[in-house]
Amino acid sequence: MTKPSHTTALPALLDLPDLTGRTAVVTGANSGLGLATVDGLARAGAHVVLAVRDTDRGEDAARTVTDARGTLEVRRLDLADLASVRRFAEDWHGDLDLLINNAGIMNVPESRTKDGFETQFGTNHLGHFALTNLLLPYLTDRVVTVASNGHKVPGTRIRFDNLDLAGEYTPVRAYAQSKLANLLFTLELQRRLTAAGSPVRALAAHPGHATTGLQRHDRSPGRRVLMRAMNRLVGQDGTAGAAKTLYAATRDLPGGSYVGPDGLGEQRGAPTLVGRSAAAGDPDTARRLWTVSEELTGTPFPERLRTPSPHA
Repeated sequence: MTKPSHTTALPALLDLPDLTGRTAVVTGANSGLGLATVDGLARAGAHVVLAVRDTDRGEDAARTVTDARGTLEVRRLDLADLASVRRFAEDWHGDLDLLINNAGIMNVPESRTKDGFETQFGTNHLGHFALTNLLLPYLTDRVVTVASNGHKVPGTRIRFDNLDLAGEYTPVRAYAQSKLANLLFTLELQRRLTAAGSPVRALAAHPGHATTGLQRHDRSPGRRVLMRAMNRLVGQDGTAGAAKTLYAATRDLPGGSYVGPDGLGEQRGAPTLVGRSAAAGDPDTARRLWTVSEELTGTPFPERLRTPSPHA
Protein backbone atom coordinates (compact mmCIF):
# COMPACT_ATOMS: atom_id res chain seq x y z
CA MET A 1 0.00 0.00 0.00
CA THR A 2 1.36 3.40 -1.01
CA LYS A 3 0.81 6.69 0.82
CA PRO A 4 1.30 9.47 -1.74
CA SER A 5 2.63 12.98 -1.11
CA HIS A 6 2.21 15.46 -4.08
CA THR A 7 -0.05 15.76 -7.18
CA THR A 8 -1.07 18.15 -9.91
CA ALA A 9 -4.49 19.61 -9.12
CA LEU A 10 -7.53 18.87 -11.25
CA PRO A 11 -8.58 21.76 -13.47
CA ALA A 12 -11.30 24.13 -12.34
CA LEU A 13 -13.70 21.83 -14.21
CA LEU A 14 -14.36 19.87 -11.05
CA ASP A 15 -14.04 20.16 -7.28
CA LEU A 16 -14.27 16.79 -5.55
CA PRO A 17 -15.98 16.21 -2.20
CA ASP A 18 -14.08 14.71 0.72
CA LEU A 19 -13.75 10.97 0.06
CA THR A 20 -11.94 10.06 3.27
CA GLY A 21 -12.91 6.56 4.36
CA ARG A 22 -14.17 5.58 0.91
CA THR A 23 -12.75 2.73 -1.17
CA ALA A 24 -12.63 2.70 -4.96
CA VAL A 25 -11.47 0.25 -7.63
CA VAL A 26 -10.29 1.69 -10.95
CA THR A 27 -9.63 -0.71 -13.83
CA GLY A 28 -6.94 0.13 -16.38
CA ALA A 29 -5.40 2.44 -13.82
CA ASN A 30 -1.74 2.55 -14.81
CA SER A 31 -1.96 5.30 -17.44
CA GLY A 32 -4.18 7.83 -19.19
CA LEU A 33 -7.73 8.38 -17.96
CA GLY A 34 -7.43 5.61 -15.40
CA LEU A 35 -4.38 7.07 -13.69
CA ALA A 36 -5.90 10.55 -13.75
CA THR A 37 -9.03 9.11 -12.13
CA VAL A 38 -6.92 7.43 -9.45
CA ASP A 39 -5.13 10.72 -8.86
CA GLY A 40 -8.36 12.64 -8.32
CA LEU A 41 -9.92 10.06 -6.01
CA ALA A 42 -6.77 9.63 -3.90
CA ARG A 43 -6.24 13.37 -3.56
CA ALA A 44 -9.81 13.63 -2.26
CA GLY A 45 -8.95 11.11 0.46
CA ALA A 46 -10.12 7.77 -0.95
CA HIS A 47 -8.30 4.46 -0.71
CA VAL A 48 -7.90 3.52 -4.38
CA VAL A 49 -7.15 0.08 -5.77
CA LEU A 50 -5.39 0.16 -9.14
CA ALA A 51 -6.68 -2.92 -10.97
CA VAL A 52 -4.11 -3.58 -13.70
CA ARG A 53 -2.77 -6.39 -15.89
CA ASP A 54 0.88 -5.57 -15.15
CA THR A 55 1.43 -4.95 -11.45
CA ASP A 56 4.99 -3.67 -11.98
CA ARG A 57 3.63 -0.95 -14.25
CA GLY A 58 0.86 -0.39 -11.74
CA GLU A 59 3.37 0.18 -8.92
CA ASP A 60 5.31 2.59 -11.15
CA ALA A 61 2.08 4.45 -11.88
CA ALA A 62 1.14 4.57 -8.20
CA ARG A 63 4.45 6.23 -7.39
CA THR A 64 3.58 9.12 -9.72
CA VAL A 65 0.53 9.97 -7.61
CA THR A 66 1.84 12.08 -4.77
CA ASP A 67 0.55 14.54 -2.17
CA ALA A 68 -2.84 12.84 -1.98
CA ARG A 69 -4.67 12.31 1.29
CA GLY A 70 -5.74 8.79 0.46
CA THR A 71 -3.78 5.60 -0.07
CA LEU A 72 -3.09 3.43 -3.10
CA GLU A 73 -2.99 -0.31 -3.61
CA VAL A 74 -2.14 -2.30 -6.75
CA ARG A 75 -3.87 -5.58 -7.62
CA ARG A 76 -3.68 -7.72 -10.73
CA LEU A 77 -6.69 -7.89 -13.04
CA ASP A 78 -6.79 -9.03 -16.67
CA LEU A 79 -10.23 -8.29 -18.09
CA ALA A 80 -9.47 -10.46 -21.12
CA ASP A 81 -9.26 -13.52 -18.84
CA LEU A 82 -12.37 -14.43 -16.84
CA ALA A 83 -10.30 -16.58 -14.47
CA SER A 84 -8.32 -13.45 -13.56
CA VAL A 85 -11.56 -11.53 -13.03
CA ARG A 86 -12.81 -14.25 -10.69
CA ARG A 87 -9.56 -14.30 -8.72
CA PHE A 88 -9.72 -10.54 -8.24
CA ALA A 89 -13.28 -10.77 -6.91
CA GLU A 90 -12.54 -13.78 -4.71
CA ASP A 91 -9.74 -11.83 -3.04
CA TRP A 92 -12.03 -8.88 -2.27
CA HIS A 93 -13.20 -8.35 1.33
CA GLY A 94 -15.10 -5.49 2.90
CA ASP A 95 -17.16 -2.62 1.53
CA LEU A 96 -16.47 -1.18 -1.90
CA ASP A 97 -17.90 2.28 -2.44
CA LEU A 98 -16.97 2.97 -6.07
CA LEU A 99 -16.25 0.64 -8.98
CA ILE A 100 -14.83 2.54 -11.95
CA ASN A 101 -14.95 0.37 -15.07
CA ASN A 102 -12.39 2.44 -16.97
CA ALA A 103 -10.13 -0.01 -18.83
CA GLY A 104 -10.59 -0.36 -22.54
CA ILE A 105 -8.98 -1.04 -25.88
CA MET A 106 -9.83 0.68 -29.15
CA ASN A 107 -9.68 -0.21 -32.84
CA VAL A 108 -7.24 -3.10 -32.47
CA PRO A 109 -6.60 -5.88 -35.01
CA GLU A 110 -8.94 -8.87 -34.84
CA SER A 111 -8.02 -11.23 -32.00
CA ARG A 112 -9.55 -13.26 -29.16
CA THR A 113 -9.50 -13.09 -25.39
CA LYS A 114 -8.28 -16.03 -23.32
CA ASP A 115 -11.89 -17.27 -23.23
CA GLY A 116 -12.30 -17.01 -27.00
CA PHE A 117 -14.33 -13.78 -27.26
CA GLU A 118 -13.62 -11.02 -29.76
CA THR A 119 -11.09 -8.92 -27.87
CA GLN A 120 -12.79 -5.52 -27.83
CA PHE A 121 -16.20 -6.91 -26.86
CA GLY A 122 -14.61 -9.36 -24.43
CA THR A 123 -12.43 -6.79 -22.69
CA ASN A 124 -14.51 -3.63 -22.82
CA HIS A 125 -17.86 -5.26 -22.05
CA LEU A 126 -17.74 -8.89 -20.89
CA GLY A 127 -14.77 -8.47 -18.55
CA HIS A 128 -16.39 -5.50 -16.83
CA PHE A 129 -19.78 -7.22 -16.83
CA ALA A 130 -18.32 -10.18 -14.93
CA LEU A 131 -16.28 -8.00 -12.58
CA THR A 132 -19.30 -5.88 -11.69
CA ASN A 133 -21.60 -8.81 -10.95
CA LEU A 134 -18.94 -10.49 -8.82
CA LEU A 135 -18.26 -7.31 -6.81
CA LEU A 136 -21.88 -6.12 -6.49
CA PRO A 137 -22.39 -7.89 -3.13
CA TYR A 138 -19.72 -5.55 -1.70
CA LEU A 139 -20.79 -2.32 -3.39
CA THR A 140 -22.33 0.48 -1.36
CA ASP A 141 -22.54 3.47 -3.70
CA ARG A 142 -22.12 3.26 -7.47
CA VAL A 143 -20.67 1.72 -10.61
CA VAL A 144 -19.30 4.07 -13.27
CA THR A 145 -18.52 2.59 -16.68
CA VAL A 146 -16.45 4.58 -19.16
CA ALA A 147 -18.25 4.51 -22.49
CA SER A 148 -17.65 6.48 -25.69
CA ASN A 149 -19.60 8.39 -28.26
CA GLY A 150 -18.10 5.83 -30.60
CA HIS A 151 -21.34 3.97 -29.82
CA LYS A 152 -23.02 6.43 -32.22
CA VAL A 153 -21.15 5.20 -35.30
CA PRO A 154 -23.89 4.80 -37.94
CA GLY A 155 -25.28 1.30 -38.12
CA THR A 156 -23.93 0.23 -34.73
CA ARG A 157 -25.98 -2.49 -33.07
CA ILE A 158 -25.37 -5.56 -30.94
CA ARG A 159 -24.81 -8.40 -33.37
CA PHE A 160 -26.44 -11.15 -31.34
CA ASP A 161 -26.13 -13.49 -34.31
CA ASN A 162 -22.38 -12.81 -34.58
CA LEU A 163 -20.98 -11.07 -31.49
CA ASP A 164 -17.41 -11.87 -32.57
CA LEU A 165 -18.07 -10.27 -35.99
CA ALA A 166 -16.51 -13.33 -37.62
CA GLY A 167 -16.06 -12.74 -41.33
CA GLU A 168 -17.09 -9.08 -41.08
CA TYR A 169 -14.70 -7.72 -38.50
CA THR A 170 -13.46 -4.17 -38.67
CA PRO A 171 -11.73 -2.47 -35.72
CA VAL A 172 -14.17 0.45 -35.69
CA ARG A 173 -17.25 -1.80 -35.90
CA ALA A 174 -16.00 -3.94 -33.02
CA TYR A 175 -15.13 -0.93 -30.86
CA ALA A 176 -18.50 0.72 -31.51
CA GLN A 177 -20.34 -2.49 -30.58
CA SER A 178 -18.38 -2.77 -27.32
CA LYS A 179 -19.14 0.84 -26.37
CA LEU A 180 -22.81 0.40 -27.19
CA ALA A 181 -22.70 -2.65 -24.92
CA ASN A 182 -21.27 -0.49 -22.10
CA LEU A 183 -24.29 1.81 -22.22
CA LEU A 184 -26.82 -1.00 -22.51
CA PHE A 185 -25.11 -2.72 -19.57
CA THR A 186 -25.46 0.45 -17.49
CA LEU A 187 -29.14 0.75 -18.43
CA GLU A 188 -30.03 -2.82 -17.46
CA LEU A 189 -27.82 -2.80 -14.37
CA GLN A 190 -29.68 0.25 -13.07
CA ARG A 191 -33.04 -1.41 -13.80
CA ARG A 192 -32.00 -4.48 -11.83
CA LEU A 193 -30.61 -2.45 -8.93
CA THR A 194 -33.83 -0.46 -8.69
CA ALA A 195 -35.96 -3.62 -8.84
CA ALA A 196 -33.86 -5.13 -6.04
CA GLY A 197 -34.41 -2.07 -3.85
CA SER A 198 -30.70 -1.27 -3.85
CA PRO A 199 -29.53 2.35 -3.51
CA VAL A 200 -26.43 1.51 -5.57
CA ARG A 201 -26.41 3.46 -8.82
CA ALA A 202 -25.07 2.61 -12.26
CA LEU A 203 -23.80 5.49 -14.40
CA ALA A 204 -21.73 5.92 -17.54
CA ALA A 205 -19.33 8.64 -18.66
CA HIS A 206 -17.29 9.50 -21.69
CA PRO A 207 -14.27 11.82 -21.70
CA GLY A 208 -14.72 13.50 -25.06
CA HIS A 209 -11.54 13.62 -27.10
CA ALA A 210 -8.74 12.82 -24.68
CA THR A 211 -5.12 12.58 -25.79
CA THR A 212 -4.25 9.28 -24.13
CA GLY A 213 -2.25 6.25 -25.23
CA LEU A 214 -5.43 4.42 -26.27
CA GLN A 215 -5.19 5.82 -29.79
CA ARG A 216 -1.70 4.45 -30.43
CA HIS A 217 -3.09 0.93 -30.86
CA ASP A 218 -5.34 1.77 -33.80
CA ARG A 219 -4.38 -0.53 -36.69
CA SER A 220 -5.13 2.13 -39.33
CA PRO A 221 -2.28 4.58 -40.16
CA GLY A 222 -4.88 6.95 -41.62
CA ARG A 223 -6.93 7.01 -38.41
CA ARG A 224 -3.78 7.53 -36.35
CA VAL A 225 -2.93 10.58 -38.45
CA LEU A 226 -6.50 11.87 -38.08
CA MET A 227 -6.41 11.36 -34.33
CA ARG A 228 -3.13 13.25 -34.02
CA ALA A 229 -4.75 16.14 -35.87
CA MET A 230 -7.80 15.95 -33.58
CA ASN A 231 -5.48 15.91 -30.58
CA ARG A 232 -4.04 19.25 -31.67
CA LEU A 233 -7.42 20.79 -32.48
CA VAL A 234 -9.73 19.66 -29.67
CA GLY A 235 -7.77 17.26 -27.50
CA GLN A 236 -7.85 17.37 -23.71
CA ASP A 237 -5.29 15.79 -21.43
CA GLY A 238 -6.13 12.77 -19.32
CA THR A 239 -6.91 14.91 -16.27
CA ALA A 240 -9.60 16.90 -18.10
CA GLY A 241 -10.96 13.70 -19.63
CA ALA A 242 -11.11 11.98 -16.25
CA ALA A 243 -13.14 14.86 -14.83
CA LYS A 244 -16.22 13.35 -16.49
CA THR A 245 -15.66 10.00 -14.77
CA LEU A 246 -15.06 11.73 -11.44
CA TYR A 247 -18.20 13.81 -11.87
CA ALA A 248 -20.24 10.65 -12.43
CA ALA A 249 -18.54 9.03 -9.43
CA THR A 250 -19.12 11.82 -6.92
CA ARG A 251 -22.13 13.94 -7.90
CA ASP A 252 -25.70 13.24 -6.81
CA LEU A 253 -26.96 12.08 -10.21
CA PRO A 254 -29.84 9.77 -11.13
CA GLY A 255 -28.99 6.17 -11.80
CA GLY A 256 -28.54 5.47 -15.49
CA SER A 257 -27.10 8.94 -16.19
CA TYR A 258 -24.55 9.48 -18.95
CA VAL A 259 -21.93 12.19 -18.39
CA GLY A 260 -19.79 13.85 -21.05
CA PRO A 261 -18.25 17.22 -21.93
CA ASP A 262 -20.43 20.27 -22.55
CA GLY A 263 -18.45 21.62 -25.52
CA LEU A 264 -19.18 21.50 -29.23
CA GLY A 265 -19.72 17.93 -30.38
CA GLU A 266 -18.99 16.71 -26.83
CA GLN A 267 -15.29 16.79 -27.72
CA ARG A 268 -14.13 18.77 -24.71
CA GLY A 269 -15.41 20.95 -21.87
CA ALA A 270 -16.83 20.68 -18.38
CA PRO A 271 -18.83 17.61 -17.25
CA THR A 272 -22.56 17.60 -17.89
CA LEU A 273 -25.34 15.12 -18.58
CA VAL A 274 -25.42 14.13 -22.26
CA GLY A 275 -27.58 12.06 -24.56
CA ARG A 276 -27.05 8.69 -26.19
CA SER A 277 -28.20 6.98 -29.36
CA ALA A 278 -31.65 5.42 -29.57
CA ALA A 279 -29.98 2.01 -29.72
CA ALA A 280 -28.19 2.70 -26.43
CA GLY A 281 -31.49 3.46 -24.70
CA ASP A 282 -33.42 0.38 -25.85
CA PRO A 283 -34.48 -1.56 -22.72
CA ASP A 284 -35.36 -4.72 -24.65
CA THR A 285 -31.91 -4.91 -26.21
CA ALA A 286 -30.36 -4.16 -22.83
CA ARG A 287 -32.21 -7.09 -21.22
CA ARG A 288 -31.25 -9.42 -24.06
CA LEU A 289 -27.61 -8.39 -23.87
CA TRP A 290 -27.62 -8.99 -20.12
CA THR A 291 -28.99 -12.51 -20.57
CA VAL A 292 -26.41 -13.34 -23.23
CA SER A 293 -23.60 -11.84 -21.14
CA GLU A 294 -24.60 -13.92 -18.12
CA GLU A 295 -24.50 -17.05 -20.26
CA LEU A 296 -21.12 -16.20 -21.77
CA THR A 297 -19.42 -15.25 -18.50
CA GLY A 298 -21.26 -17.43 -15.99
CA THR A 299 -21.76 -14.42 -13.72
CA PRO A 300 -25.43 -13.71 -12.93
CA PHE A 301 -26.79 -10.70 -11.08
CA PRO A 302 -26.28 -11.56 -7.39
CA GLU A 303 -29.23 -12.65 -5.29
CA ARG A 304 -28.06 -10.61 -2.30
CA LEU A 305 -26.67 -7.09 -2.22
CA ARG A 306 -24.85 -5.49 0.69
CA THR A 307 -26.46 -2.73 2.75
CA PRO A 308 -24.62 0.54 2.11
CA SER A 309 -22.31 2.11 4.66
CA PRO A 310 -23.84 5.07 6.56
CA HIS A 311 -21.78 7.60 4.54
CA ALA A 312 -22.92 6.28 1.15
